[in-house]
Amino acid sequence: MEITLTVNGRERFADVGPTTTLVELLREHLGLTGTKVGCGHGECGACTVILDGEPVNSCLVFAVQCAGREVLTIEGLADAGAASDSDGERHPIQRAFVEVGAVQCGYCTPGMIMSAYALLASNPAPSRSEIERAVSGNLCRCTGYVKIVDAIEKASA
Repeated sequence: MEITLTVNGRERFADVGPTTTLVELLREHLGLTGTKVGCGHGECGACTVILDGEPVNSCLVFAVQCAGREVLTIEGLADAGAASDSDGERHPIQRAFVEVGAVQCGYCTPGMIMSAYALLASNPAPSRSEIERAVSGNLCRCTGYVKIVDAIEKASA
């Protein structure tokens, strides 16, 4: 089935099967490997992307459901923050994760950052508990989440 969707601000075309997931489309068909595959069952949040402004587990969404819709991945985030980022290379959330040391193995990081992006888009000044709630669907086995929450708090400032 041929579909057209917008990925990171660019119209894309793909020929996908009826059970191809969005994460498969992104990684295997479009070569956007920043979105990670963790559990494949919507439990870990590693595959979080923004679909029409909302964070979703891309392993739970069929690619055909995305026809005519907009997807933002970690690769497109720098462009989404270019107006507020003087070097044009990283979104402020990405910079905050690096500056605070919120990245360890890095596997969960793209999904965490996308969840943080969605939170800050809807609530630019969240409390720590709101941040914790926003990333509660993103599992990290390396950190105690303190630096992750610190990074999101820094980015909100």
